[in-house]
Amino acid sequence: MIQSYKQNPQLQATYDTIIIGSGMGGLSTAAILSKEGQKVLVLERHYTAGGFTHIFKRKGYEWDVGIHYIGEVQRENSLLKKLFDYVTDHQLKWADMGEVYDRIIIGDQRFDLVKGVKNFKKQMTAYFPEEEQAINTYVDLVFKAVKTSKNYYISKAISPFLNTLIGRFLKNPFYKFSDKTTDEVLRSLTQNETLIKVLTGQYGDYGLPPKQSSFSMHASVARHYFDGGSFPIGGSSQIVKTIDPVIEAAGGTILVSAEVEQVIIENNTAVGVRMKDGKIIRAKNIVSNAGIMTTYNKLLPSETVKKHHLKAQLQKVKPSVAHASLYIGLEGSPKELQLPKTNYWIYPEKGDHDTCVENYLNDLSQPFPVVYLSFPSAKDPDWPNRYPGKSSIDIITLLPYEPFKKWSDTSWKKRGEKYEAMKKEITDRLFRELYKQLPHLEGKVNCHELSTPLTTQHFVNYEKGEVYGLNHGPSRFRQAFLKPRTPIKNFYLTGQDIVTAGVGGALFSGVLTAMAISGKNILKKV
Repeated sequence: MIQSYKQNPQLQATYDTIIIGSGMGGLSTAAILSKEGQKVLVLERHYTAGGFTHIFKRKGYEWDVGIHYIGEVQRENSLLKKLFDYVTDHQLKWADMGEVYDRIIIGDQRFDLVKGVKNFKKQMTAYFPEEEQAINTYVDLVFKAVKTSKNYYISKAISPFLNTLIGRFLKNPFYKFSDKTTDEVLRSLTQNETLIKVLTGQYGDYGLPPKQSSFSMHASVARHYFDGGSFPIGGSSQIVKTIDPVIEAAGGTILVSAEVEQVIIENNTAVGVRMKDGKIIRAKNIVSNAGIMTTYNKLLPSETVKKHHLKAQLQKVKPSVAHASLYIGLEGSPKELQLPKTNYWIYPEKGDHDTCVENYLNDLSQPFPVVYLSFPSAKDPDWPNRYPGKSSIDIITLLPYEPFKKWSDTSWKKRGEKYEAMKKEITDRLFRELYKQLPHLEGKVNCHELSTPLTTQHFVNYEKGEVYGLNHGPSRFRQAFLKPRTPIKNFYLTGQDIVTAGVGGALFSGVLTAMAISGKNILKKV
């Protein structure tokens, strides 16, 4: 049972492992170590557990904050499906989103990404008959790039000694793909601007347009959805609900409203954490799932950071993009409102993705470079049982942190009139995009709420409200320090920063961190 730290739960004198942060990386690390017989304590500063997998409720509705769809869980033999089954004891169930998982909309043109590799190629070739060869080669390259990633990630979990011996062989095939940008690879296959725009139409899933993103990042997302998309039955809060009993069975606990002030280091060894109220809790291992920036800037003692030149590491990486999310509650069931399960990715008619992003970042009144529409109430077969006669929609767009910086020292819900006016302007624009696609929804909206980069900063403790941890440009994958082990004994990292963006990456990071701590081949067990 998830407990609140403020209500003085019974804490043990010491734990095997303490994990800071209850996002997907922290939860999967905790579940896997619990299955190895460890007593694990997960500490979450927020009042609800789950990081980007948590939900929030308002006015009789609920919204999923970070999970909009997951790939590869419909295939019984996929590693991701097996991992989810492992950390939840097979309790987490998935609903398939159907034939078309993503619809790419460019101006007035619509392009459907359909489930199944053969169908995907066939559909793309129907849209671009003269580009058949480019489409086939593209799909092959996606598979090749993804194949090289497994050894690359395993190199992060093996011992430094083994890394010296075989690290190069594990990593080099991966670098062939990761060193190139997505745009470079696609332009080597085709000059068709629209095809490039469509094939990179999911770039919002990792936050970087094609000229800036690493092809390996793009390939992992494209491959992830080739077999279609799925949604957790009962909403994304089921992830924490199904992992919690696994942690509890081994004597562990998830605590919310439990803010860690600092990791305690003695003789270059992590021995415990000091809570915001001064209380000290000890453990053999400490794991941070708070993101590498927050961990090194806020959670470690400054002398430790200096000693290991950790700030120099942070100079080599950049935070990913920030975003705005509009959460909408509507009168009427998903069926009555004819809400699709398919996600809509809406792009301006003119300009490639990079140009559109650049124009918008230079002047926010320019068209949104990307608008993403998700219909969670239509994707979740259990929704009508929980919220009969109601529906929900999420709309997401890119929104830089800088314009909001001036309100960063105000508190949530109390940021003043000018802030609210800026939010209203963005909200109105996003509604216009929604009504352009689904005009019949006008007049059906019951309530809505917009989150800005400051909201993300407040709830997820990311410095600039970034959504995917670190940036996924080519240089990111060359940083050897992005791995579970740190120069501090018994102090580890987990989460999307050590693997890649998104829930799948964060889930897999738990495997790597648990392998580094336990020295066991967890993948074999899974």
